[in-house]
Amino acid sequence: MTKPVPMAEVWRGSLLESLHLGHAVICDDNGQIVRSWGNADAVIYPRSSAKMIQALPLITSGAAAKYGLNTEQLALSCASHNGAHIHTDRVNSWLAQLGLGDDDFRCGPQEPDDIPARNALIKTDSSPCQVHNNCSGKHAGFLTLNQHLGAGPDYVEIDHPVQQACLTAFEEATDMASPTYGIDGCSAPNFATTVHGLARAMSWFASAADRSDRASDAAAQLVSAMVTHPDLVAGETRACTNLMRAMGGKVAVKTGAEAVFVAIIPEKKLGVAVKIVDGATRASECVIASILVGLGVLDADHPETRKYVNAPLLNRRGINCGSVRPSAEMLF
Repeated sequence: MTKPVPMAEVWRGSLLESLHLGHAVICDDNGQIVRSWGNADAVIYPRSSAKMIQALPLITSGAAAKYGLNTEQLALSCASHNGAHIHTDRVNSWLAQLGLGDDDFRCGPQEPDDIPARNALIKTDSSPCQVHNNCSGKHAGFLTLNQHLGAGPDYVEIDHPVQQACLTAFEEATDMASPTYGIDGCSAPNFATTVHGLARAMSWFASAADRSDRASDAAAQLVSAMVTHPDLVAGETRACTNLMRAMGGKVAVKTGAEAVFVAIIPEKKLGVAVKIVDGATRASECVIASILVGLGVLDADHPETRKYVNAPLLNRRGINCGSVRPSAEMLF
């Protein structure tokens, strides 16, 4: 099949009001497709779902060990965080550890998604800094690797040693050459791959403990950091944090812009990649949660699951008007 398939439905009353189509792949530790929907060979940008891959050189280079990075910092290197104080305080401390400041970032300022942090800026008539950028943890990792390599300050340029190290890690994890790249919201290159390639990379992470090479050890460390600190990977109210908590640290999940979502399932040695073609986050959250339920790693009746699978549509008076639910194609 080469076309996207219906994956998430939005019902209002008895009418199917909206329909989200997409692609998804579940991959085993041999890189083989266990199950797929739509076109497994569709080329996509993984966006922030690839942050774990981008963080690999931070460890494999020896930079993480040299600077004594802890599990919180490794989790932040994979994060798309809310800009809450638990995120920005730790990233600022990381910068200070490197002897660097906010101006050394190349990710750009961003208004924090965390409401208390946003209100604090408004109350003090302050502007957001680059540390508030949801990718500042990833960029702190880039700066750490950059300082270790002794390279130039513009670490987001495609020909910079930091980004070339990320490209090498990306192609090794996906087991295919990246056909192109685009510039992400944080100014770093984002390398394209297929949905199958992204799922294959996630299954490689999921089976990392079975191997003894340096890259696999790095992958295992990053997965462990993510599931140990789900609040740092995203933040309160966010699907990544909510779902990892609901699964008790057994599965790592990560969202990406334009409705990409991935999962790493070590106990089953499976990787999952989802892409909703219209870019709707509500659909990617519904689909990844429904796949995790289908695989038996997420309780269908868990309160956090119900926020995404058969999630109620509430109006401004709190009246349930409908639901967001997986399509029939998604049922296991």
